Amino acid sequence: MSRPVPFTERRFQQLYGAPEPESGPARALRRRVARGCRCSGAAALRLLRRRLPVCAWLPRYRPGRWLLGDALAGLTVGIVHIPQGMAFALLASVAPVYGLYTSFFPVLLYTLLGTGRHVSTGTFAVVSLMTGSVVEQLVPRPLEPNATSAELARAEQQRVGLAATVAFLVGLLMLAMFAAQLGFLATYLSEPVVKAFTNGAALHVLVSQLPSLLGLPLPRSPGCFAIFKTLASVAWALPLTNVAELLISALCLALLLPIKELNTRLRSRLPTPIPGEILVVLAATGVCFASSLDTRYNVQIVGPLPAGFPQPRLPALQALPQVLGDSVAIGFVAYAVSVALAMIYAEKHGYTIDPNQELLAHGVSNLVSSLFACFPSSATLATTNILESAGGHTQLAGFFSGAVVFMVLMWLGPLFHSLPKAVLACINVTSLRQMVLQFGDLPELWRISRIDFAVWVVTWLAVVVLNVDVGLAVGVVFSMMTVICRTQRAECMVLGKAANTEIYRPVQRHRKALSRRLGLGPPRGSRGEKARQALEGSAKMSISTVEICVPSPSCGLEGGAGQPSSGAAGRTQAAILDCSGIPFVDSAGARLLLQMCVESQQAGIRMHLAACNGEVLETLSRSGVGQHLAPQQLFVTVQDAVSYLTHTTEKSPAIWV
Repeated sequence: MSRPVPFTERRFQQLYGAPEPESGPARALRRRVARGCRCSGAAALRLLRRRLPVCAWLPRYRPGRWLLGDALAGLTVGIVHIPQGMAFALLASVAPVYGLYTSFFPVLLYTLLGTGRHVSTGTFAVVSLMTGSVVEQLVPRPLEPNATSAELARAEQQRVGLAATVAFLVGLLMLAMFAAQLGFLATYLSEPVVKAFTNGAALHVLVSQLPSLLGLPLPRSPGCFAIFKTLASVAWALPLTNVAELLISALCLALLLPIKELNTRLRSRLPTPIPGEILVVLAATGVCFASSLDTRYNVQIVGPLPAGFPQPRLPALQALPQVLGDSVAIGFVAYAVSVALAMIYAEKHGYTIDPNQELLAHGVSNLVSSLFACFPSSATLATTNILESAGGHTQLAGFFSGAVVFMVLMWLGPLFHSLPKAVLACINVTSLRQMVLQFGDLPELWRISRIDFAVWVVTWLAVVVLNVDVGLAVGVVFSMMTVICRTQRAECMVLGKAANTEIYRPVQRHRKALSRRLGLGPPRGSRGEKARQALEGSAKMSISTVEICVPSPSCGLEGGAGQPSSGAAGRTQAAILDCSGIPFVDSAGARLLLQMCVESQQAGIRMHLAACNGEVLETLSRSGVGQHLAPQQLFVTVQDAVSYLTHTTEKSPAIWV
């Protein structure tokens, strides 16, 4: 529908109202504090439901429809938590029982505070590996053969205290981010960065488990180039391989890998995934106990698992300055992975999550759990996938999975005394299957976006070659630099109007198609270069009449498109700057734009602006645009500006868009 009168910004605001001026940060903060201080029964109830989501979803719970699915899914996930928790505790460089603690407390706390209905929290391989790197760096495991049991116990307590300190600081960081409403920071970890990071970290996990798979008593290599140091150490120590542990590892991998493949391929047919990990754990424990493999063949076993729960106590707070930097990286990774998983399943099942509430949930989970000797936790890929595929509907499934871990900690823990550590290493390796398969996404990523492909490769190389935390920092910085470079390198293109429409498109991008429509062959040699220049000149001259047709199958050439009109050969009289692609303007950009307007006026060219958003208009008005541009030079759309110029000028104007 065409408008009889073009809309300038002033006329549009007179008819439809001017936008409200944005308040400053101080005013917005005062308004927010005042709104938060209002107290009433309804406001208190809304706050309670928002900050304690269980009060919102539990009254609306439908036992007839959801209880059976939540129970089955929760019990299945709880069974998986047992071997996975003990296995990931080895990655965190603490005893296996602390992995069970980390699979219990955070699960219950997230059930009360989390907004993801299908999210399963607990131990995560990448987070555990990053925690273990900090622990190994500050409290190396004593390798002296004559070390007494008291010295070993003292070193173990130091390692547990340090891991709990990292969890305490991670929780404190998340709570601070929640107080500042910084949930949006997870967006800085783009999908290529997260996928490359988890893939590279999976390689770190795989290499770090080689000594346990081969039965080699080697220390973990912290710092940069850790993968290459570990591979070199394993190569030198290969003659010391424990054959019994090597056979155990081979048999476990031969069982776990096919089960993982079956669970993936038969996911839609199986009511619940096959619990391959717990079956292998039970079988290996029984064989090792019956055959006394630990005493006869020196097979490393889990050892005694104390029944019950530890007494709550503060972690080693004196170590906070030493682990601050690593805790920040671990906190960002844990939150980014958790929110990404929650968003994926929320979108799949048609509900929304609150990223800031997720900060509160994971922050409280890590902070409270650290008082019970837990290491950092987050949402986990494997158990979240199992929870959703097994038919879980709500957060109530977390209570059932916690109940399974509770029974193991209270009564069934001693049954795993003879479990070989090589079995836990195999569980760690097979849990990385999904992360390793992310290599298959690279061809599609190359086809969609070369820049995202470059971000993936740079992040992966940095994680693998340098270290997990350093590689993450490199990936984030490189990803942000690509965004900055793309936003700073703005293109300035001539626009052409599609015939019989109000649509403008860059002519430069359509020049080859235009030459084909005009019957011009591909240029060759110097004559071809002259033909190209002539074609560009004719296209620009056609733009000056704003009637060039953008070639398309449904668009015909209008009139003499491709040929200059009567007014095109003259001097350019007006220029229209399409500002629809400018999201914001800073002070330097505003000064540059005003300088361009002044120079245009001095050259006898009227500069007009079109399609400026409210923020750009406000910045320009504060910069003094009214001194150089009249209200009749600011338009709502490009078509309004063109219509105004063509109807207010006696002769055909020469206009550049």
